[in-house]
Amino acid sequence: MRYDEFISVVARRADVSREQAKVLTDATLRTLAERLSGDEAMDLAAQLPSELEAPLTVPDPLAERFGLDEFLARVGDRAGVDREQARTAARAVLAVIHESVAEGEFAHVVAQLPREYAPVIT
Repeated sequence: MRYDEFISVVARRADVSREQAKVLTDATLRTLAERLSGDEAMDLAAQLPSELEAPLTVPDPLAERFGLDEFLARVGDRAGVDREQARTAARAVLAVIHESVAEGEFAHVVAQLPREYAPVIT
């Protein structure tokens, strides 16, 4: 999937403008990168449009351990949205990632997240 299409699908699913979808996608990917091991974040970036590589690049290769509440708080803070908008955005971005990468790669991402993330993983 190309970057423009990725952003358009996120915008439609999150019911936001394309510009807001870019901000929400960046915030979600940066937060996801903090939660995943560095190798997994880079593996994911390799299967997404090149424009999405930067937010998945983290200086620390060790995954941080935080739950869904903290994940949504970080997305919301980065994007300047409330918790419900952060949840909707995270769900939309992760769904588009799921459709954009190999099933095995998405399974590796999900394997690094605790079960409490299920509401945002489709």
